[in-house]
Amino acid sequence: MLPNAKVARLCYKPSVPKLVDAERRRRELAEAVWRVIRRDGVAAASVRAVAREAGTSMGALRHWFATQDELLHFAMTLVVERARARGQAAAAAGGPPAARLLRVLEETLPLDEERRAETEVWLALTARALVDPALAELRDRSAAELHAFCTQVVRALVDEGVARADLDVDLEGERLHAVVDGLAVHAVTRPSALPPARTREVLAAHLAALGDTP
Repeated sequence: MLPNAKVARLCYKPSVPKLVDAERRRRELAEAVWRVIRRDGVAAASVRAVAREAGTSMGALRHWFATQDELLHFAMTLVVERARARGQAAAAAGGPPAARLLRVLEETLPLDEERRAETEVWLALTARALVDPALAELRDRSAAELHAFCTQVVRALVDEGVARADLDVDLEGERLHAVVDGLAVHAVTRPSALPPARTREVLAAHLAALGDTP
């Protein structure tokens, strides 16, 4: 017969505390910020409004974000992180270099509902960044990252023989960055004039033109 203490140890199963996936919860709250911004504008995205949208209390929300500024900064950060993750996945998918690079660039454009939501939020917060130094810093870092990638795209196309060898890579990188930014803005503000298929067509045509004889 087992001693009582040993029986107790065998029967006892320590309770496992419910672990909260912190990043998942922060993303859920950021998505609530997105919904408020898309529906009511940035000015309406207060802690109270976001808590109501997320179906939680202000106290619970402040456990994750103490202020509206923290909420907005993370909401903007999430846009960047999601676009970057999709781009990395597209780059790893394989295929001809030109087609693969086109797919990566497309991940920054509002070609479906998810990316449209991200772009709308990004543009709204970019306007806010004019008077918000923290958002401005994030905006500038993201722009520098996209600009560097656009320059890398042009250089890769030249190296692959898809684009002309005599191109000014830095200049064409600037142009490509401007095209991508412009398409994002117009696809959101003029969706009937620039639907997803047309947006893809314009971007693909720009890349193809890099190989045209002057």
